[in-house]
Amino acid sequence: MCRRGGATTRMMFPARTGRAPRDPRSLAPRSRLVSAVAVAMAAVGCAPPGPRAPETATESLRATLHVGEPVNADISYLRAGDARGPRLILVHGTPGSATAWTDYLLQPPPGVEVVAIDRPGFGHSGPAGAMPSLAAQAAAVVALLPTDGRPVLLLGHSLGGPVVARVAAEHPARITALVLLAASLDPAQESIHPMQQVGAWAPVRALLPRVIRNANSELMALKPELEELATMLPRITAKVLIVHGTLDDLVPVANVPFMQARLTGARCLQTLLLDGRNHFLPWNSEAEVRHAITTALEPAC
Repeated sequence: MCRRGGATTRMMFPARTGRAPRDPRSLAPRSRLVSAVAVAMAAVGCAPPGPRAPETATESLRATLHVGEPVNADISYLRAGDARGPRLILVHGTPGSATAWTDYLLQPPPGVEVVAIDRPGFGHSGPAGAMPSLAAQAAAVVALLPTDGRPVLLLGHSLGGPVVARVAAEHPARITALVLLAASLDPAQESIHPMQQVGAWAPVRALLPRVIRNANSELMALKPELEELATMLPRITAKVLIVHGTLDDLVPVANVPFMQARLTGARCLQTLLLDGRNHFLPWNSEAEVRHAITTALEPAC
């Protein structure tokens, strides 16, 4: 089922949204609006789904590491599981934090060490302001790579996807496998909505919480960052799993063929399309995400 050259394994699951499937052609324009509205509305408590367990349940797992240039900040992360096993590094989207992965930390895959990072500019990590550079974001993840030769699996959700892809492209020999979960890698799918411009206006920006200010800054800078990353994607040699929902309004499923076409150096490439699922796969499709993790850690393609 796992083939070279971007072959797709399409597995269909019953929709859990309770809504009738929509024409995929209608999703792209709406996704741009929803992305902008999500940034604005999060400030007034319209939060997306999250883990089942309370986020405070993982605070005893927290540690901090200072990372030098280009990050030059203290980076906070959560760690659980088997410290002798393969290391799974979980990278959240925007906005977000390491606590998004609470359920995976409290029940880590058997024999696996799980590390969830607060990306620079979010959660307990510095700096106070945004760090929209994918190179800097990747450097923070690289600081968490083990130095003892253990296998490393990177899993990035949403904007965490291009972050882990950048790590895998810059350090191909150190990354065993990559899971791109509802990942935003296609620069052609990115645009700036007028509401985002309003959010960046200094008087409005000053009223927004840090997490929203930094998320908006990242989204507004993302397109040129992805254009640079696109030239690097063929360098990735890891085993790659693409997992995407067909009804993702925030990161359109049109990202999938772009990734399939660009990841030409991957040891093997598998795509899992979840029929009727939206963007919030870590929480509404946990069983499928855990299966992708297990599959990615298998040596064979």
